Amino acid sequence: MGTVPYSSADYLVTDEDIMEYLNAAIEDGDNSVLLLALRNVAIAKGGFAKLAEVTGLNRESLYKALSEQGNPHYGTVAAIMRGLGFRFAVMPDQGNNHLQAA
Repeated sequence: MGTVPYSSADYLVTDEDIMEYLNAAIEDGDNSVLLLALRNVAIAKGGFAKLAEVTGLNRESLYKALSEQGNPHYGTVAAIMRGLGFRFAVMPDQGNNHLQAA
């Protein structure tokens, strides 16, 4: 019996699974990790054609934005997140190296 290629999208079943996956990708701090995670979520939620329909972005633009060489603007990433049913949120960072209010 042959092996089946691993795909993260196969394990992104619930919104909670997806939320934890995207949060981990964001916390990693590497843009390419977030783009890969968004690609995998798009596949898990029905593919690029469906995401293009929901976001109003064309499929080719989505492929380019979420490619390894992609460098999408915030507005594009925010539209993709909304199309996938999620949004960005701001919360306090518990790190020690940040500006303090004056």
